[in-house]
This record gives sequence, C-alpha cells and structure tokens, in this order.
Amino acid sequence: MRVCLVEDTKVEGLEPVVSTRPVWELLCGVTPLETKQRRAARASEVGYWCRPQLQEWVCVQRGGAAVNDRQWLVRAATLLINGRWLPAGSGISIQPGERPWVAWLGDEWVCAWLEPEQLAAWVHLGPQRAMEQWKTQLPSRPATGRLTTRLWELLEWNGAEIARDVAEGEYSRWRTQLPEGVVVLGPAEWVYVHPTAEIEPQVVIDTRPGPVVIEAGACLQAFSRIEGPCAIGKGSIVYSARIRGGTTIGPQCRVGGEVENSILIGYSSKYHEGFLGHSYVGAWVNLAAGTHTSDLRCDYGFVSVSCGDGEVDSRRRKVGAFLGDHVKTGLGVLLDAGSVLEPFAQVLPSGGFAPRRISSFQRVGPSGVKLLHDIERLLRTVRIVLQRRGCELSPELERLYRYLAQRACERSASGTVLPQPVIPLRRTA
Repeated sequence: MRVCLVEDTKVEGLEPVVSTRPVWELLCGVTPLETKQRRAARASEVGYWCRPQLQEWVCVQRGGAAVNDRQWLVRAATLLINGRWLPAGSGISIQPGERPWVAWLGDEWVCAWLEPEQLAAWVHLGPQRAMEQWKTQLPSRPATGRLTTRLWELLEWNGAEIARDVAEGEYSRWRTQLPEGVVVLGPAEWVYVHPTAEIEPQVVIDTRPGPVVIEAGACLQAFSRIEGPCAIGKGSIVYSARIRGGTTIGPQCRVGGEVENSILIGYSSKYHEGFLGHSYVGAWVNLAAGTHTSDLRCDYGFVSVSCGDGEVDSRRRKVGAFLGDHVKTGLGVLLDAGSVLEPFAQVLPSGGFAPRRISSFQRVGPSGVKLLHDIERLLRTVRIVLQRRGCELSPELERLYRYLAQRACERSASGTVLPQPVIPLRRTA
C-alpha cells in the first residue's frame, strides 16, 4: 500500500523530544511508532510530510525518500497516516477501487484514504483545515488504537506495547539457552535474547510482570536486575543496574543505577548511580553521577508539566522528567517531577531542585542562567560525542542544530524566554 506519514499541528505537545525528530520516530514499546504504522498499513511505498526544519534530515535518514514532495504525493491514491497514531488490533485494508474516506478517533483524524484530487487539496489547504472540511464531505470510519498528545501517555502505554511488539514480532526465534548463573523469576520463555547479546552470571531477570527483550549486541553486567516488561536496545550496556518494568532502553545506551517506567530514545548515557523514573529521554543525553529524578509529589497530587502551551495538568501522580537531545546534567543534579529540559540545556548542581523548565541552549547553575550562544563550540562537542559511538555529524543534522540555536537566540533577545531562578535547598541548623 502507498502510505504517507504526516505530522499535524499537535506534535508540539510532544516537545522537547520531537524538537529534533519527526513524531513517528518516538519509541513506545520495542519499536518506534513508524514501525507499527507501516506494519498496520502493510506499506509497500512510504513518503513523509513533516515540519520544514526537519525535511533535509528526514530525507537523509530515509535514504532519499519523498519528504514534503507534492509531486510524489499527488501521483496516485495514498493512505495518509497521522504520525501520532499508535495502532492496535487488525491492520488497515484497502479494496481495489475503494472511494476516499477518513478514519477518526473522537474529533481527531487518524488516517485518510485519498485520491490525487483530494491530496492536491490537502496540500493547498493544509492538513488541519482540509480534515475539518472532509469531516462532513467524506465518508467517516471509526479508528482503533490511540493518538498520543503528550509524552507521559507513551510512558503509560509502554509496558503493554512491549508485550504487543513481542507478540507481533519475530522475537520468538531469539530464545537461547541462558548462561549458567542467570536467574529467571517467572516464565523462562518470556526472555527473548538475541544470539549476539551477552548476559553475565549473577543477573536476575523477572518475567512475572511481562516479557524481557535483549537485542543484538546488548550486554547485561553482573548484579543487574531486569524486570519485565522491558526492552534493552542494540549495543546498549547495563552496568549492574536495577531496571524496573515498563522501561525501554534504545540502542547504544549506557545505563546504571535505577530506572523505572522510562523510555530512552538511544545513544544516551546514565552510567552511574541515580534514579530515573517515569521519564522520556532523547538522544545523546548525559546524566552525570548522582542525578536523580523525582516522579512523585510529596502530597501524592497530580503532577503538572510546563509545556509549550502553558502549565498542563497531567492527571497522573507519577511523572518524571522530559529531556531533549544533548541535555547534560552535572554531579548530583536534582530534577523535580514534571521537569522539561529542552535540547542542549545544561544543568549544574545548586544544592536544590533545578528549575522545572529550562529552555534550549541555556545553562542553569548557582550563578543563574546563561545562554550558550557559541554554537561552534557546542558543535565541536557534538562531534566528539557522536564519534564515541561511531557516528558522524551530518551536514543536514548540523543545519538543524544551527536552526534550533538561532531560534533560542531570537527567543532570548525578544524576552520570550525568562530565566527561572535557581532555588537552593534550605538548610536548618
């Protein structure tokens, strides 16, 4: 089937992680949303429609696929898929000669089967306006699954999605004989270990709450405890850590300490002791030793989160931190429940909680807030960080980072980003 994955206007609610990637690259379960969407649609040809600043980077990542390409889009009937969609149940079936329709979850569109005429109008009017018109003009269908609007929703769904990915994937052929000294609590058949993964003796894997997936080249060091449902990505290393249920660790991460119900996109480091709970972490993040994330208010009330559209009540009691790409924390940094750190934010220890929201390219510490305006210096650091994982900074990704840095400078100059005070811990005699 011919498919185009689309970003709509509500992707902004998923910042800061989507600041540097299209929404369909968000992880939930073992795989990103795109993998699930393509599987549900049985896609044979895929194009993309994303925010303009991401166009070059997406095109490179997808090997020159059609990105924001009107000529490709109107060439033939195409299934548009909302990139925020988390499919469930049976896939999408299109019969030959089928007339256009739109599928909805409540008042939000999930997917639309359109002919070239409607696709041209969609490009001209824009996704939101076109769908509002077609709500009354085209036949409607009910949709299954979910549309994510906030990152904490993906965390809530993550454990169930790990189990779903295991059921629908090919992980059953990974079942291998575990090394002597590895203890499995619960069904041993729920441990899915790639043949190239390494598990040292004295590792405990608890599958009673759900399955555990250990992908290619991953390593679990001795004295680690892994609780399902959980997924450890390709090439990631777990350093004698306690990984609790509902956690996905993406590729090439380094993880120690305690992690609970969190998602790490990949290529991030949390080597040392420290707690990370109910948090969504972008790529190339470095959490220094002793960095702790609170995920529960002392009065057990609902946690609010400072989002781009204001302070939002999550309606959840357990919410941690949301960290964009290239965020860095210093030794002993404390992040409060509902914290948002945008890409390239840096936090130094202050003796108390860091500000709950830190804008892109800002460094916050005991001396206050500083704008990191030397983009050349930052990019030199980026190149070093990427090289440590065998990667290189492409020109397209560099231009995206420069765009974000320019936006940060403009917001700071206009006064739309107000420095937040650092509140030190009050000490009693």
